Amino acid sequence: MNAIKTLCFAFAVGTMTACNAPQVTYESISVEAPFEMEAIQVPVFPRQDFCIADYGAVPSDAECCTEAIAKAIAACHEAGGGRVIVPSGQWLTGPIHLKSNVNLHLSEGAVVRFTDNPKDYLPAVYTSWEGMECYNYSPLVYAYECENVAITGPGKLYPKMGLWRKWFSRPKAHMDALASLYHQMSKGVSVEERQMAVNNNNFRPHLIHLNRCKNVLLDGFEIENSPFWTIHLYLCDEGVARNLRVKAHGHNNDGIDLEMCRNFLVEDCVFDQGDDAVVIKSGRNHDAWRLNTPCENIVVRNCIIKNGHTLLGIGSELAGGVRNVYMTNCVAPGTVHRLFFVKTNHRRGAFVEHIYMDNIRTGGTLRVAEIDTDVLYQWRDLVPTYKDTLTRINDIYLSNIEVDSAKAIYEFRGDERLPIRNVVLRNIDVACVADSVSRTSHVEALTVDNVNFHAVNASALPQLNRYLDNK
Repeated sequence: MNAIKTLCFAFAVGTMTACNAPQVTYESISVEAPFEMEAIQVPVFPRQDFCIADYGAVPSDAECCTEAIAKAIAACHEAGGGRVIVPSGQWLTGPIHLKSNVNLHLSEGAVVRFTDNPKDYLPAVYTSWEGMECYNYSPLVYAYECENVAITGPGKLYPKMGLWRKWFSRPKAHMDALASLYHQMSKGVSVEERQMAVNNNNFRPHLIHLNRCKNVLLDGFEIENSPFWTIHLYLCDEGVARNLRVKAHGHNNDGIDLEMCRNFLVEDCVFDQGDDAVVIKSGRNHDAWRLNTPCENIVVRNCIIKNGHTLLGIGSELAGGVRNVYMTNCVAPGTVHRLFFVKTNHRRGAFVEHIYMDNIRTGGTLRVAEIDTDVLYQWRDLVPTYKDTLTRINDIYLSNIEVDSAKAIYEFRGDERLPIRNVVLRNIDVACVADSVSRTSHVEALTVDNVNFHAVNASALPQLNRYLDNK
């Protein structure tokens, strides 16, 4: 304990008065993309540190540090910004709420263990659940309307999962609550009235949820396990996620979801997921139409996807529109269910346009490229259609892709009322396919150039058969 306090004292430089408080500065990162994209401003925090041990935190698997971490964050924020240091050791906590100009720094050997008691994540906070805004249990790491927020360092976020795993199953009470939220959203009930952290609703919290934040940095840390979506950036403007090691194999454990965000770079990350790896979203139906904020100017490069349902997924919550997305130089050495998947339905509306995927390598996949305009999952029978509105999909470009084996190379299912337009597949090489026929319906201006396979084996990838109709 004394060693920890000595280390923290060495970090600290003291609190400055308001008149000479340090300021956050910015590093400007230029990002190459096949569309115009502004340089991203990454926050550089003042050189002053606030160690959680100096505010009463004790390394323990039994004693909670929630209050001590909150005090360290408040002190850092009030001093004009800096780093909140989590030293080496295991630290048990409830929710961590970040503030503007705060960098939560996880030191080498630091492991943050989050409790799995839902009561610790009350009162409910303004968040979203599968594209619908509501008040729910606090995410494990949360920020709302903050500017200059970061999580950095080589340490680890490692939530306890006992109770959350029990909530993975979706019993009737949960599905009824989900339907109720959908009806409230569709009828314009205020978000403040959509209180979901009650009864047996079992709406699991996100691990990281940054809501309406600007200038975000996620750099260098490790994640193991998550109650729900792992990293959720929601209505955020400008940021970088880099050098992350994310592993979560529970229900709905997407790697990173960027929803209604703009100007983001995701690079040099490793994703090992029980659901989609990298997902671009823009809200569900009436909430998305109300917020009217497309997800745009997103670049994903130099990432490794060890496991995942989809390497790059767009949707299905995309009712605010998605444009200008570029994934390049990524590898999925094992199998992914779908390499590229745009999924929407007749309730979404909006648009998907100017999507680029280039220089990709994977072991095995059901489909190299798939677009489906009739993906509803459990919602097909759970709730009615309040408004029938189609998604415009155009200008999709996939090039320089190598695949060891695939069930089929591509499948595009448009809607006859609004066909998919201008899809370009170029330089795609698949060593072995199970089905040599690629299927399209209601697609206009499809270009297939130098797309080849070298062998046919109907029994290829049997482990993926059960996922063919999972939509």
